[in-house]
Amino acid sequence: MLACPEISAADVAAFQRDGAVCLRGLFRDWVDVIAAGIERNLRAPGPYAGNVVAAGEPGSFFEDYCNWRQIPEFEAVVRESPSAACAAALMRSASAQFFHEHVLVKEPGTHKPTPWHQDIPYYFVDGEQTVSFWIPVDPVDEATLRLIAGSHRWEEWVRPLRWKDESSFYQGDARRYRDAPDPDREPGMEVLEWALEPGDAVVFDFRTVHGARSNPGGGRRRALSLRWLGDDARYAERPGRTSPPYPEHGMRPGQRLREDWFPVLWPAA
Repeated sequence: MLACPEISAADVAAFQRDGAVCLRGLFRDWVDVIAAGIERNLRAPGPYAGNVVAAGEPGSFFEDYCNWRQIPEFEAVVRESPSAACAAALMRSASAQFFHEHVLVKEPGTHKPTPWHQDIPYYFVDGEQTVSFWIPVDPVDEATLRLIAGSHRWEEWVRPLRWKDESSFYQGDARRYRDAPDPDREPGMEVLEWALEPGDAVVFDFRTVHGARSNPGGGRRRALSLRWLGDDARYAERPGRTSPPYPEHGMRPGQRLREDWFPVLWPAA
């Protein structure tokens, strides 16, 4: 029996095969709570908050992360929603350890798309058991999330860039990367993309290549991401300040992430 009855064995198989799956209505009972948390975050941004849209460009694309302990609505959804149990089931992991939350608000009139990227190179974690829930609290039919099926199995990672100006994220990085793909022009790539209702979730592996369309004429697009780690996730060094940075953490390569900062929430205590 799956740890999370809200998902099926077919959902788990699709996630493992494609690196992404859409789970309809998984957070339908949490939409108002998440929306209230996002508005609280917008009123009082944290130290890592920023706007991805450069000065002089139209629109606004707010992002912020690592505030879940200061925002009670986010702490409630992390600890009390089906997220932890479903993360463990999708990862085929005996445990689910919470990594961080990420707020993404793409306002109407924003012409900047989210560039194609993987999350894993930006993080100080390696492993095959990782999962991110991307949960909108507004209908999403224009600024949709797009993911390349099977890209979590690519041998080379996509070069990490800064979203605002597309400069290199790390200086002096000796790792071999591939350039960001253009699946609309490159043959043989299957793009997964869903129109979404509030409370739906797109769930994907940290290694899955993804991006999002611009929002020039659509409604407001507010989304919360919840990121989880499984049994095999370990701390990894990167050649510079990671995103999120988590300074002075004291961890060494190969260790599991410290549980006082990153709590194991499945199985429940």
